[in-house]
Amino acid sequence: MLYIRHIIRTQIYLPKMLYSQVSLIAKREKKAKAQVIRESLQRGLKQAKTGTIGEALQELVDLGKKLNLRGPTDLSTNHDKYLYEEE
Repeated sequence: MLYIRHIIRTQIYLPKMLYSQVSLIAKREKKAKAQVIRESLQRGLKQAKTGTIGEALQELVDLGKKLNLRGPTDLSTNHDKYLYEEE
């Protein structure tokens, strides 16, 4: 259950079909429509946050391996050279 300390009132516009779905769920679960919307929004935001920076970096590493890309072998010791020197 979602516990709220500070509630901020907001107004949203829902398409008729979405409003109907919220109404049906609210009636079925004997909850207020606002509660159904808050819980659905919270679940959706949790799912959206699952794509972390670490996962994105891992995808880049995997892509580099798949394409057999190679970088300089001395990058960890000469990073300033590669970052700031012009060729």
